[in-house]
Amino acid sequence: MFVALTEFIARNAEWYPDKTAVIFEGRSLAWRELNEKANRVANYLQKAGISKGDRVAILSPNCLEFPELMFGALKAGAIIVPISTMLQKGTVCSELEDAEARAVFAARPFLNLVSEYGGRCDRIVLGGREDGWMEYPDCLRSAQPVEPGTVLLPEDPYNIVYSSGTTGTPKGIVHSQQARVLFALTCGLEFRVHNETVSLISTPLYTNGTQLMYLPTILIGGTVVLMSSFDPLAFLGLVQSARCTHAFLVPTQFMRVMEHPRFGEFDTSSIEILLSAAAPLSMDTKAEILRRFPVSRLVELYGTTEGISTVLRPKEQSIKPGSVGKPRLGGDIKIINSDGRELPRGEPGEIVGSNFSMMTGYYKDPDRTSEALWHDSGGNPYIRTGDIGELDEDGYLYILDRKKDLIISGGINVFPSDIEQVLLKHPEVAEAAVIGTPDREWGERPLALVIKKNVESAISVEELKYWTNNQLAAYQRLVGVEFRDFLPRNDLGKVLKHELRRAISDQSK
Repeated sequence: MFVALTEFIARNAEWYPDKTAVIFEGRSLAWRELNEKANRVANYLQKAGISKGDRVAILSPNCLEFPELMFGALKAGAIIVPISTMLQKGTVCSELEDAEARAVFAARPFLNLVSEYGGRCDRIVLGGREDGWMEYPDCLRSAQPVEPGTVLLPEDPYNIVYSSGTTGTPKGIVHSQQARVLFALTCGLEFRVHNETVSLISTPLYTNGTQLMYLPTILIGGTVVLMSSFDPLAFLGLVQSARCTHAFLVPTQFMRVMEHPRFGEFDTSSIEILLSAAAPLSMDTKAEILRRFPVSRLVELYGTTEGISTVLRPKEQSIKPGSVGKPRLGGDIKIINSDGRELPRGEPGEIVGSNFSMMTGYYKDPDRTSEALWHDSGGNPYIRTGDIGELDEDGYLYILDRKKDLIISGGINVFPSDIEQVLLKHPEVAEAAVIGTPDREWGERPLALVIKKNVESAISVEELKYWTNNQLAAYQRLVGVEFRDFLPRNDLGKVLKHELRRAISDQSK
């Protein structure tokens, strides 16, 4: 018998009605309250004409209402579409159009990002009022708190998670209801989540990485502590006051917490598991975490939104310190060459992986889905990561190179081509190449190398940087611009970015 995540919530509400499910900035929801509000959202949506399989978008930072919306939409049979609040208006609109969203829940500060979406949909505002938008409290009052009675099947879509970007065709990653249940179960086992877990969530709920700790805690009936945005002092305060047992941080956040001058004033002894993911964790930062959080156990995760991952478990940190571990429970990893032939251990090649929780495909894009898959000799599908790695003799995975040209800044994937297309819209820019440059705090930050259309153009690097950054999401913004006379290319005219990165690295020495 298949049991959806929403059914776990209903059962948690039945057996732990007064236990705290979610805490946010001094407010909280017990399990019974969370379930009843999710039911009201579901019944409102069904009354508004939302049918099973319709898409419901959520555009909001972390807030107490987010879990209500998320699970309410799922209870109605809808597919949830989490939208990043860091995107530009055009990108938000293109994602909503691609998903053909039938309802949009948006926090008031971000309503302008939805203004250009012309689709016919219900619009509900969170935290205020706006002409043409229904207020969220009215939405709740208009519906009953009873179970909506929707039957969810294992193969029904759960979510569409869009890859980041500012231009081009959105790429929506679809996970099924069954995939998300298995994701929550396997992550819960890997990260030792239990009924008394108190998970501190400091990253946005609209990101896929946040689900690593969030969904297992929801499934098992623990307590989730949400932060509206990350702040190291607030993080330490919540660990102490809420006696948090689990936390997921990206490497940049770990550094900010440990470097805070008041770190030693707080009691962090309640922490049982610290999860690091979304970007590589340097050896120095890892050693500092193990020293500063002596009671906790550190887990590292490498993975993709498409649904594959590896885990380096606590006891393996000292044994295989440079590795990203072995496949997450239920998964598999292989290394293949450019011809698609599986390679033996010790030989580098492209990393491919499978898992029970991997995506069903890219939304409305069978060609991209087909391109993303590799099949083994038995016909089993694996996701192609594009990353280069190798397995050692013990089966531990080592990353040798990240996805071609990909920049990881503060744990967020930044695609250089998106920034380059913005730069090329400037009338004074003839050619542009964007590469990642090392940054102690963010890991990497984008740097633009530009050829002017006119050598005598008076535009300055600061002017071009300001013009470009105004059109980018915060995490995509350029750290600098450099004008060049030429860009190195191969025989086919492709820019050799590895040479650019090497030249920049040589300059910094």
